[in-house]
Amino acid sequence: MVDADCWRREMEKEIKSFEDLEVWKVCREIKKKIFELIKDFPVEEKYSLITQMRRAAISVTANIAEGYGRFHYRENIQFCRQARGSLYELLDHLITSLDEGYISTKEMGELKKLINSAIKLLNGYIRMLQKRKNN
Repeated sequence: MVDADCWRREMEKEIKSFEDLEVWKVCREIKKKIFELIKDFPVEEKYSLITQMRRAAISVTANIAEGYGRFHYRENIQFCRQARGSLYELLDHLITSLDEGYISTKEMGELKKLINSAIKLLNGYIRMLQKRKNN
């Protein structure tokens, strides 16, 4: 869960790679859960909802990684914003999945909670990058 001191602790750790970022780790967990979840979707969704969910889940971690690799605050922030957009897209796909009866209310609640946590972490990371950019 996200707390007020999360980013202070994050910055106290030595970050050598995007893989060390807590936000990337949480988003990776979301991606794994989505991949597991969509295995049980109907075969007729293979080229629509399943593909869109896979792409959105992959996009989140990929954008965080790519932004990290840019070494410029402005670009990193923009890639993080794209990752945030993909998290919201994923949430919409989950709502569709719930509406279609592909996932349970419990599964939706758990994933929504995890996605909201990731959004908070990502917003904190963006704020930290903006502060560094302005200093």
